[in-house]
Amino acid sequence: MRIIAGKFRSRKLVSLKGDEIRPTSDRMRETLFNVLTGGNPSALEGSVWLDLFAGTGAVGIEALSRGAAMVYFIDSSKDAVELIRRNLQPLAVSGSFQVLQEKSERAISALDRQQLRPDFIFLDPPYALGDAYQNALKALGNSAVAEKALVIAEHEKKNDLAEEYGELRRIRKLQQGDAALSFYRRT
Repeated sequence: MRIIAGKFRSRKLVSLKGDEIRPTSDRMRETLFNVLTGGNPSALEGSVWLDLFAGTGAVGIEALSRGAAMVYFIDSSKDAVELIRRNLQPLAVSGSFQVLQEKSERAISALDRQQLRPDFIFLDPPYALGDAYQNALKALGNSAVAEKALVIAEHEKKNDLAEEYGELRRIRKLQQGDAALSFYRRT
């Protein structure tokens, strides 16, 4: 697993053995960021990200590599939080991220109280935790945190997500292999 593009291009990221963490593949990350940048390498400059169920931190680190000003990495697993910090440490990006060990719904609520309004919110819970999608997307759909954000959920293609969650409406679905990306915006 490596960083695809930007100032940290080709740097390797580490993961945990086993299936506790399922990182977003290099290919899927490349597709995601190609969609988000539309061929404009500076499209993400200064953006703020919320990386829920961050796992290895690969998506948030890719965003930092491509110019994001701030990324909030959120995962409830102590092992994942330690792994994210380990992947960030050699990049010397202090001050442009926060790593929070918290359940996603609690983190969304806390960030809402802090009036955080990110540009992008990415979530990719373990596929086996089907309720995690519903809970996180419902929390985002009823929270001002997603007020201006593009919310992107990576999920199994065979387990489709709903068209709407609270005020979030799906605006696009992109499939690649066994996985899919669902894009949501607040109405």
